Amino acid sequence: MRTIFAMGLAVVTLSACESQTATPVSEGMGPNPKLPPPQESTLPTINIAVARGWSEGQKPKPAEGLQVAALARNLDHPRWIYVLPNGDILVAESDAPPKDAKGFRDWVQGKVMKAAGSNTGSGNRITLLRGVGPNGEAQTREVFLENLFSPFGMALIGDTFYVANADSILKFPYQEGQTKITADGEKLTDLPGEMNHHWTKNIVASKDGKKLYVAIGSNSNIGENGMELEKDRAMIWEVDVATGEHRVFASGLRNPVGMAFEPQTGVLWAAVNERDELGSNLPPDYLTSVKEGGFYGWPYSYWGQHVDSRVQPQRPDLVEKALTPDYALGAHTASLGLTFSEGSKLPKPFANGAFIGQHGSWNRKPKSGYKVIFVPFENGKPNGMPIDVLAGFLSQNDEALGRPVGVTFDKDGALLVADDVGNVVWRVTGAGEQSARAE
Repeated sequence: MRTIFAMGLAVVTLSACESQTATPVSEGMGPNPKLPPPQESTLPTINIAVARGWSEGQKPKPAEGLQVAALARNLDHPRWIYVLPNGDILVAESDAPPKDAKGFRDWVQGKVMKAAGSNTGSGNRITLLRGVGPNGEAQTREVFLENLFSPFGMALIGDTFYVANADSILKFPYQEGQTKITADGEKLTDLPGEMNHHWTKNIVASKDGKKLYVAIGSNSNIGENGMELEKDRAMIWEVDVATGEHRVFASGLRNPVGMAFEPQTGVLWAAVNERDELGSNLPPDYLTSVKEGGFYGWPYSYWGQHVDSRVQPQRPDLVEKALTPDYALGAHTASLGLTFSEGSKLPKPFANGAFIGQHGSWNRKPKSGYKVIFVPFENGKPNGMPIDVLAGFLSQNDEALGRPVGVTFDKDGALLVADDVGNVVWRVTGAGEQSARAE
């Protein structure tokens, strides 16, 4: 069956071929990335890393001075992680909701995503992990909340726990230490849920707990399904917790997934996935501070005011307003997870900066991403080129052993990484550090 499917993918690949680029992905990284001329294609480049998963005893490769252990295995597509104040770790086991392909392009993409380990059905639950045993494994594992709808972002404000489903934000009563929520959720607000080309809805709470910021991706690559389907899409909402009312905080962000507040300045930052089908080296995904009222170009332009001539009708008035992001993360790296080093106990050079989970490309030759990187910061801004934190997610045959998504720090300062192909939550600590702490 795998051989037949691979042959089918090979036919599609040949019909959408693009020669392998000799340009390293690093040229599309940093504050001033090199942007080559666009290479338009009738069909997207397909260079898929077929999902294989980890064999017994295998694990990713940490940077020098670090070590990694599996906190939990055999999860069901773990995508996002949230740490409660008492140290309990919540893992959203989730995948895209069911949807019908609207045409050949959607059909191809669906097949590609399934082979890459996505579109396999959603666990629709949140699992709780507590404690760390002698081999780095969680001592307690419980189903915390179930019967959700492709859950992703999570936030606790006071004694209220919020979950972002693919189509709404729900809130639940929470008491510190409880391992399961059985109460019915109450809807805070609906979220755009039609088609859900980008289904993940992330949330982060403001420091005063009065607002939730909601990341909502586009319904297409460049608005090719009509901009009427992009209403309330490709933007970050600000939701009032007391009323559920929302306003647009920033827009023109094709797929802003990871969000976090930079600890020194308190400014909101986001990791954003850019568009496809302009070649293997264009445009870069990016990390940016999010300015209130800011417009970041999608779909009319990329990396500031570089016009995408495929989009019709053109909107030069919006392009003129488009802000240039702060920092490029490489083309097609699928940079999803984002957390800052506040609370980290990892050694230098990881003391001050942003950690980013790069889920990995499916349409670049050669592949990009498939790692966790660190972007150094100084005075609240990126300062220097990225450093690999956790790599080795691709096999020697370019199969996906794992794909990193959400990243955050636990209460002991260890970096947690959700791996949705390996079905593992990894825990990264300093080499030689006592990584086992019984609760």
